[in-house]
Amino acid sequence: MPLSEQEQRLLDEMERSLYHNDADFVATVGAPRGRPNYRAIVLGVLLAVAGLAALIAGVAINLLILGIGGFVLMFVGVLVAITPSKRAPAPEELPDSASKPKKAASADRGFMDRLNDRWDHRQEGQD
Repeated sequence: MPLSEQEQRLLDEMERSLYHNDADFVATVGAPRGRPNYRAIVLGVLLAVAGLAALIAGVAINLLILGIGGFVLMFVGVLVAITPSKRAPAPEELPDSASKPKKAASADRGFMDRLNDRWDHRQEGQD
């Protein structure tokens, strides 16, 4: 079901407010991930399978150190497979609304800022 015109405007306003108020969060979440490192994934899977084999062998022959070593090898393999590569591309520039300087005018403030101010004003009146 599509959003109504009012809901779409509200969503756009909230998104602009997020870009405007929390640029670090937007840069972290919206950063491009780049290509996966297939070599690291294959290496991690191979290490995990070897660790699983060592764990099973350690349990089968009742050798504790081999089982612990197998578990550690499996853990390292999973870490190698899921760790992102360090050669990620440079993050793209944030949208224009995030790079604009903050303005003090009430009309330029976001919907959530105005809503928070109204809430604070109400709470101050009840104290």
